[in-house]
Amino acid sequence: MLSFDYRHRVRYRECDPMGVVYHTHYLDYFEIARTEALRDLGLPYAELEEAGISMPVTDVSVQYRRSATYDDVLIIRSIFPETVPVARVKIEYVVFREDVPDDVIATGHVTLCFMDTARGRPTRAPRRLVEIIERELART
Repeated sequence: MLSFDYRHRVRYRECDPMGVVYHTHYLDYFEIARTEALRDLGLPYAELEEAGISMPVTDVSVQYRRSATYDDVLIIRSIFPETVPVARVKIEYVVFREDVPDDVIATGHVTLCFMDTARGRPTRAPRRLVEIIERELART
């Protein structure tokens, strides 16, 4: 399993009047975690954009189990598939408090397709990304 953990402290502005993280912020957490995971893999989004590849979201889902509150330290775990992406990639997410890893706050997934930015058409996964994922999967 290829996974990456991103640490995030909940900010006051992310909470609703009830004192819990407003539900849409979990999508932000997923995006930040995904961006940092790709950076850790050695393929920052900026490099993909320079190569003319964008990754629009085609499907997203979040399941809320518990509430996160102001100043909680969360771990957002990005879990990449155990298969090499071809035209799209589905990344799973698990969110939990750093001090209570067995108490899952939310789970979800985001599916992204690979898009040739110049043509505005779907394309295959960038060769560099495929090579990186193959290398990392071989290590696990």
